Amino acid sequence: MRQHHRTLRLLGSLLLVAMGVSVTGAAPAPAASPTPLDRVVPAPASVAPGGSAYRITRGTHIRVDGSRETRRIGEYLAKLLRPSTGYRLPVTDVGAGGIRLRLAKGPFGAEGYRLDSGRKGVTITAAAPAGLFHGVQTLRQLLPAAVEKNSVQPGPWLVAGGTVTDTPRYGWRGAMLDVSRHFFTVDQVKRYIDQLALYKINKLHLHLSDDQGWRIAIDSWPRLAAYGGSTQVGGGPGGFYTKADYKEIVRYASSRYLEVVPEIDMPGHTNAALASYAELNCDGVAPPLYTGTEVGFSSLCVGKEITYDFVDDVVRELAALTPGKYLHIGGDEAHSTSHEDYVAFMDRVQPVVAKYGKTVVGWHQLTGATPAKGALAQYWGLDSTSAEEKARVAKAAQSGTGLILSPADRVYLDMKYTKDTPLGLSWAGYVEVRRSYDWDPGAYLPGVPGGAVKGVEAPMWSETLSNSEHIEFMAFPRLPGVAELGWSSAASHDWSRYKVRLAAQAERWDALGIEWYRSPQVPWGAAGL
Repeated sequence: MRQHHRTLRLLGSLLLVAMGVSVTGAAPAPAASPTPLDRVVPAPASVAPGGSAYRITRGTHIRVDGSRETRRIGEYLAKLLRPSTGYRLPVTDVGAGGIRLRLAKGPFGAEGYRLDSGRKGVTITAAAPAGLFHGVQTLRQLLPAAVEKNSVQPGPWLVAGGTVTDTPRYGWRGAMLDVSRHFFTVDQVKRYIDQLALYKINKLHLHLSDDQGWRIAIDSWPRLAAYGGSTQVGGGPGGFYTKADYKEIVRYASSRYLEVVPEIDMPGHTNAALASYAELNCDGVAPPLYTGTEVGFSSLCVGKEITYDFVDDVVRELAALTPGKYLHIGGDEAHSTSHEDYVAFMDRVQPVVAKYGKTVVGWHQLTGATPAKGALAQYWGLDSTSAEEKARVAKAAQSGTGLILSPADRVYLDMKYTKDTPLGLSWAGYVEVRRSYDWDPGAYLPGVPGGAVKGVEAPMWSETLSNSEHIEFMAFPRLPGVAELGWSSAASHDWSRYKVRLAAQAERWDALGIEWYRSPQVPWGAAGL
């Protein structure tokens, strides 16, 4: 009966909108006020409010310049806005006014933009397409949350007057998804990509292999996916991406201006590969497939030459599928590999990555070997990690190794919020929303030069996560805070102000059908929820 009443209300609203009649209740609705320009997440670099708001109407056009990329972004914006507004919103390269997307020289860098809004229209200007796309995400957040819905809403669709000028703090603003412990389909990965794009994340790190599953087809070693990908944690059916599947993920991510960074974890975390090919084991005996959650027990056979044939083939095929600059070779928790063998392995493998035109990324244990020139180390230690280990990472940074910061007790999105969180793990402690936000990447590791920090990344390990709802519940509301750490200036980081902006995002998550955790640290009610 409740659904029947909701349907009747929706039909009535549609009829009134079609007739040009405003939809109201028994009492007159209060005058709508636009979202303030500084309510955006991540916080923009500069906001100058002023002047009249712009109202999107039935007559609004989306105007683009002559470039193919600008037109594609215009079509993306139109597709976002049409269902909820009910307007045609034609994309055109002629005329004036409306919503305008333009590429022009300016101090925007590769990802910055300027958004100007006034009574006659909204103009987003950038020096590169990625900046235009990020500007569109800001425009989304300046519109009412109902703009995200798939049915016609009453509006009005107001954009506050003024100017937003914006550039990111860091060039690496990443999210990692572990598709090895539990497998996620192409559509599930695409859903996460869209959620990442809303907050200007620009790297999607895919953890494609581990003890529990190998998730990418490799033609020269076909049993890796067919057999090594046949299960997952708990013994489910697993799965893998064909090369066409992977290319589609890469294409879709690129359309949202995210670069895919594939990871093949080695020499540890390799049981799925060892189970698939006996010759990769030092004793020539393949272990059984593994569906548990322990770590550190597996290792490729460092002393066998076939190991490096295997690495060369995998890196070659994966690099050919990946247009991005980076290839992640793991390197963490190699407890079954001696230090000497670990160093020897990394000395052999890093040049293979360079041979196929990619730059090495590894977990920060890579700094225990000799990182290749230009390599990036991804730090996943804790506040309590030993001073000796932190000093080793700092020394590598001082010698030119770039760092991506992913401290597990800050931004591992699979950590429980509290002891009562039904999903996730707690080996790094409990990570509530404030803890995940309230730190400065530029000052986190002692002795690390500021220029060595290339950005931040929020990993999502999937031992306990098996569907999109699980991913979303653990990502929201923490993910937007990590995005802000990567995008916004250190001077803008202030929990008391951020939590209010974060609270205002919840209505948008509801409109998008996103599952989220109602943290008691955030004043959700203050956002009118």
